[in-house]
Amino acid sequence: MKIRVDLGRDGYDILLQPGILSQAGQYLQLQRKVLLVTDDGVPPAYVEQVAACCREPAVVTLPQGEASKSMESYQRLLAVLLEKGFGRGDCVTAVGGGMVGDLSGFAAATYMRGVDFYNIPTTFLSQVDSSIGGKTAVDFQGVKNAVGAFHQPKKVLIDPEVLQTLDKRQFHAGVAESIKMALTFDADLFRLLCDGKEDWGRWQEIIGRSLLVKKKVVESDPQEKGLRRALNFGHTVGHAIESHAQGKLLHGECVALGMTLMCGPAVLPQLEKALAKYALPRHIQATAADLMPYLLHDKKMDAGGYVTGVYVEQIGQFSFVRWSAQQWQAYLEERL
Repeated sequence: MKIRVDLGRDGYDILLQPGILSQAGQYLQLQRKVLLVTDDGVPPAYVEQVAACCREPAVVTLPQGEASKSMESYQRLLAVLLEKGFGRGDCVTAVGGGMVGDLSGFAAATYMRGVDFYNIPTTFLSQVDSSIGGKTAVDFQGVKNAVGAFHQPKKVLIDPEVLQTLDKRQFHAGVAESIKMALTFDADLFRLLCDGKEDWGRWQEIIGRSLLVKKKVVESDPQEKGLRRALNFGHTVGHAIESHAQGKLLHGECVALGMTLMCGPAVLPQLEKALAKYALPRHIQATAADLMPYLLHDKKMDAGGYVTGVYVEQIGQFSFVRWSAQQWQAYLEERL
C-alpha cells in the first residue's frame, strides 16, 4: 500500500508492506553517509538490516524511554554528525518508535539547516501517527515537546511484521492513537477497533485507515494552524498527565486518559469500553492542581493566554474549545 502525502515540494510516500524493512535499500537513498538512530528496546536485527543497505552507516543506540528525548541526546546526535563529517547531501534515518523519530527528525531538521530524513517506525504508535506529518521535537525542563520544528521526512517505510516483537503494553499504547483518529474523524474505524479479534490482517487494515486520516489532515494543515489541531484530541491534558507521571505511564496511555476528560456523556461509555479492551488506563491519578502547571506550558497556548483543546460530543465529530487558565482549572476540578 502506497500513500502519497501531497505537500508540494515537501511531499513524500508512505509505504506500508509486510517485510519491507529488509528491502529498505530498494526504496531509500542510502548510498551515502547515514546516521541510523535507534534505542535499546528495538531488536538489533532491524537496525542491522538497514545498515547493510547503507554505503557508510553510523549507528547511535539510545536508552529506551521518554527520558532520552532530551537536549543531551540531541547534542549527542549532532556531535556524531559533526565527528563523522556528515554534509548537506547525507541523511538521518530513524529505526524505532516515537521518541527516536521525534529526536532524530529534530536533529535532521537543524543540522546544517536541514538534511534528508527517513523514518522507519517500529511501534504501533509511531506507525499510525508520529512517523508522518513532520513534527519533530525534544522535551525541555520537564515540558514535553517544548523545543522542535516541522521537518517532513523524505519517505516512511512501515513494516507491520515488526510489531510481532513489540511488547503488548507498548502495542496497546499505540492503539490509543488510532482510537483518537477514529473518534475525531472516522466512526467506521472506531467500530473496526472495537469489534473482532486481534489478527494481523485486521491490524494492517487499522494501520492503513489511520494513515489515511492522518494524511488527509496533514495535507490540509501541514503547520498545525487549523484542522490538524483536531489530532491533539486527548493530548492537551494527556501531555500534562505524562509530564506529571514522570515516566510511569506511556505516551499512548496518557492520551487515553486525556480523551476520557474531553468527550461527551454519549461517547464516554463507548470510549471506556474500547480502552478496557486494549488494557489502557481509564482512571487519572492526579488532581487539577497537579496538572495545571504543565498545561499552562502547552505549546498550543496563544498570545491571549488561552489553550485550545479538542472535544468529542459524537463519534466521528469534534469541536475546538478555547479556554483560559481559570476555565481549564474549573473544568478539570469538575471532571477529576
